[in-house]
Amino acid sequence: QVQLVESGGGLVQAGGSLRLSCAASASIFSFNVMGWYRQVPGKQRELVASITSTGITNYADSVKGRFTISRDNPKSTVYLQMNSLKPEDTAVYVCNANRYSSDGGRYVYWGQGTQVTVSS
Repeated sequence: QVQLVESGGGLVQAGGSLRLSCAASASIFSFNVMGWYRQVPGKQRELVASITSTGITNYADSVKGRFTISRDNPKSTVYLQMNSLKPEDTAVYVCNANRYSSDGGRYVYWGQGTQVTVSS
């Protein structure tokens, strides 16, 4: 069973920065897409950013130009650099990994999440 462990969350003032890390128990070479979602109570989980095994990135409109997703394959870690943080970025940030098999199957893994709180 693959484990994803997030770290780097915390409390920061508006305009500040945080870097989240997601360490995988397996080589991230095996994951086709990895990403970060965020969850706010009472709202649907939202995709923040994703990165494919070939390095193609995708961002939610609300974070474009402020957040950067990257991956360090030798360290089996995915990062989310968050700059110019806003109070509306406050959420639990959850790491996600997807593996697509040759028979059409899809395996999805989730971390436990890390809290990010941005004060105004």
